[in-house]
Amino acid sequence: MPDWSLWLIAAAVLGLGEIATLSFFLGPVALAAALTAVVAVAGVPLEGQFIVFIVASIASLVFIRPVAQRHLRTPGQIRSGTDALVGCDVIVLEQVTRDGGKVKLAGEVWTARTYDEDEVFEEGERAEVVKIDGATALVHK
Repeated sequence: MPDWSLWLIAAAVLGLGEIATLSFFLGPVALAAALTAVVAVAGVPLEGQFIVFIVASIASLVFIRPVAQRHLRTPGQIRSGTDALVGCDVIVLEQVTRDGGKVKLAGEVWTARTYDEDEVFEEGERAEVVKIDGATALVHK
């Protein structure tokens, strides 16, 4: 069996392992095995193939894995709709209590309530959006 086919089998097994675990560890190593298969087809001796595999594995783990892990968590800039407003700062326009009030959020006037029923925000204070409930922002300090 040619070397390149063994590297492709290794890449497939590692790729399936990545799909099963979603650890972002086996996937980059599978890419290194696929690259090594290409190198093997080019006629590089077995020692060179192992060097390519080791270097490509380390490089892909150092450069690709962190990017993949960052994409696992959706950053605030990519969230859309009301989810994008959670965590934003607001300025209180009218006193905000557990019963209601008004805030300026993302350049618009929103109705608001305090997230903690005991809190009260006076006009001009700043708060942070914890949750959006319908068209009402729930805020806290």
